[in-house]
Amino acid sequence: MTMYNNQLGQRSSGVGFRILIAGFILISGFVTYFCSTQVNPVTHETQHISITPQQEIQLGLQAAPEMAAQMGGELPGGDRREAEVRAMGQKLVSVLPENPYSFQFHLLADAGTVNAFALPGGQVFITEGLYDKLTTEGQLAGVLGHEIGHVIHRHAAEQMAHQDFYNAIVAAAGVAANDQRAAALANYVAQLRGLKFSRGDELQADEWGLQVMTAAGYDPHQMLQVMAVLQQLEASGTGPEMLSTHPLAQSRIDRINDYLQQHFPRGVPAGLTPGGPLPQGGGGFLRGG
Repeated sequence: MTMYNNQLGQRSSGVGFRILIAGFILISGFVTYFCSTQVNPVTHETQHISITPQQEIQLGLQAAPEMAAQMGGELPGGDRREAEVRAMGQKLVSVLPENPYSFQFHLLADAGTVNAFALPGGQVFITEGLYDKLTTEGQLAGVLGHEIGHVIHRHAAEQMAHQDFYNAIVAAAGVAANDQRAAALANYVAQLRGLKFSRGDELQADEWGLQVMTAAGYDPHQMLQVMAVLQQLEASGTGPEMLSTHPLAQSRIDRINDYLQQHFPRGVPAGLTPGGPLPQGGGGFLRGG
């Protein structure tokens, strides 16, 4: 009986120590997350972020070559489509009210993947597979404006801070329970939470894309045409890679229509245009104008 009591006491002591350590991990993660706040230099919203815009730029520059290599690398500099992407990106950036980032725009030679994405700090990519499904400059403006929105809203930096916080929760759960299954369940919950944030970010980026393309002179209805392309891919069962984290196209269409009704109740101004047709195929130079 004495030996049993000693074992029980040691076990209770071990449980108490694990709970103490788990509590320390959880409190540290909580304090670090909620005390790391910055005011966004463009949107002026207060965000939970622990890195500076300059650090975001460096992270993006370091990751860009590897990301490009995974999707066939960049198209050669003489390709008219690549020149169009760069020119459109810089046109959109020029209308930003403030810009602490170093934007660069890349067309990737991956015809089989329909995707566009942005790295922190201003590295923006669109695949050949998505570009070749667009038909007007306005549609391209909508896609690139959306990705600029991710950078401006500092979504990647926010996600990094979120992930650090949820990693602390996962670690605390594993230590407290002394059970890898509990840690795995906590990690699954954290991933679901992260996915929710990501889809919210996508809708926010859509709205920013509408603002940027409108400021650059393009009819925001062109964003609906982009959504129509994605909706067709959803219906065919060959949804693009970007649909794994983005909301369904119909949800985005509904939000875009709400935005248009709110900001242009009498229709868009006559000066806003769909833009000209996009150059298709390789070779040659960017057309003038």
